[in-house]
Amino acid sequence: MAEAGGGKERLLRAAIDYVAANGVGERSLRQIATALGTSHRMLIYHFGSKEGLLVEVARTVEQRQRELLAELAAADDPVEAGRRFWTRVSDPALWPNERLFFELYGRALQGDPAALPLLDGVVDTWVEALAAPMERAGVAPGIARSQARLGVAVGRGLLLDLLATGDRAAVDAAMDRFVAMFAATLPATDPSH
Repeated sequence: MAEAGGGKERLLRAAIDYVAANGVGERSLRQIATALGTSHRMLIYHFGSKEGLLVEVARTVEQRQRELLAELAAADDPVEAGRRFWTRVSDPALWPNERLFFELYGRALQGDPAALPLLDGVVDTWVEALAAPMERAGVAPGIARSQARLGVAVGRGLLLDLLATGDRAAVDAAMDRFVAMFAATLPATDPSH
């Protein structure tokens, strides 16, 4: 629980934990504030609205996922990094955050002004994060960006499939197939280096 006043970062961390544990459903801003140990006025002060708070939660969780991807990609080959990253983002513990992301994404695409900030960089930041390790592996920048965009689309599509159907085996098999197809497009590496 956050302290009654709490700084913005502390409230955001508490909100992320709360959403991960409980989802949001139809809870009002007052109900969320009570659960966080603060007032709805404090949340409005820091985030502007319930939707503003939820957009910050989604963006922060996404940023953490991009940081994890960067760590994995720095230590591993791009294919293994992709497999390990999928295992992480498809973890059922993250499903409340993933559902929130897709809900807000849909609302933003419908023009909901409170959710529109989520669209800023929602594709480009991931394309950059995915293209960088491919470029380091020798893929030409234009091709790396195209493949990265495809990877974002496939990853989000399969994640949405998993959330909607719960069919882990089928979704994991589809991701494995995508990773195999992706691996076939990478330049061969010299095993002596």
